[in-house]
Amino acid sequence: MTIREVRCHDVSVPLHTPFVTALRRTTTVDSLLVEVVDADDVVGVGEAPQVWAVTGDSLAGARACIEGPLTGLLVGRDPYDLHALSTDIRAAVVGNTGATAALDVALHDLVARRLGVPLPVLLGGSALRVPTDVTLSAGDADTLPEVARARIGEGFTTLKLKVGTDAAADVTRVLAVREAVGPDVVVRLDANQGWSAREAVRVISELEDASAFIELVEQPVRAADLDGLAWVTDRVRTPVMADESVFSIRDLITVIQRRAVDLVNVKLAKSGGIVPARTLLELARAHEMGTMVGSMMETHVGVGAAASVAAAFGTTAVSDLDAAWWAVAAPVVGGPSYEGGLLVLPDMPGLGLEVRR
Repeated sequence: MTIREVRCHDVSVPLHTPFVTALRRTTTVDSLLVEVVDADDVVGVGEAPQVWAVTGDSLAGARACIEGPLTGLLVGRDPYDLHALSTDIRAAVVGNTGATAALDVALHDLVARRLGVPLPVLLGGSALRVPTDVTLSAGDADTLPEVARARIGEGFTTLKLKVGTDAAADVTRVLAVREAVGPDVVVRLDANQGWSAREAVRVISELEDASAFIELVEQPVRAADLDGLAWVTDRVRTPVMADESVFSIRDLITVIQRRAVDLVNVKLAKSGGIVPARTLLELARAHEMGTMVGSMMETHVGVGAAASVAAAFGTTAVSDLDAAWWAVAAPVVGGPSYEGGLLVLPDMPGLGLEVRR
């Protein structure tokens, strides 16, 4: 059995609510959906999201990468050679992690479909229901409590509050949310690189002194500032998580060596696909580092793949898989759905979805 062709489709999906962080504001998810087709017309699907402020990948760049060197690398190959294909894809280009992740996921989806098993089963797991947090966009102390209560009313039990847009006001915002939802709801923060190291320590320490009970703080300082990241981690009691600081296995090794954080957020579009993401999770676990699987703002394709990884390999913290929940509509038929704070994967071969025509 061989791969016959690779197809690409640009999609832009509107969000029901603007997604606002310290890095960007967006009202759409813009992605490249990728189909890998074998000689029997079995199709595997993957996704390369456009996230200028994090990965730097664009739709045009991902398409050029896939339709150029990567398609030439795949056509005529046996899709069952998953590890070799994933390794060859990532070795063929520098960067372009969204493009390599899309093909890696599409190949895994294709093989799972041929074998007639859900993607988590192909990866060695059995769970099809994965807990997820829900993000609260950066906002003010007057409106965030109402939004937080609405999310709890919809069944979510873990809130990820975006901070880092204004360090001077972040403590007030977080305390307003904590008061609104009570002590039993898990609240975590994501600064998206928005603080300096000194601001991070000040804000986190004030929240600790106020008994805000914050589960963790994600990426408090700039991605490249590993000295600052370690400095913050050493000076607060709240666990600190790396996100934008860790793309590759080499990045994680450096973070571990410098004892810069307590946890790491693994994303397929950063690492380049399922194969490297699994290595990142296993490496973190071997060094007793906490783990989470997250996603960019992606469609049901990317979120379903990330959830399959979380379902198969497990994490120490509730994963961050709410991206598709923000979408007004899906560019696919089938795929994952939400039941409150659970993401439910279909009990169907592969990702259990088809690209809309």
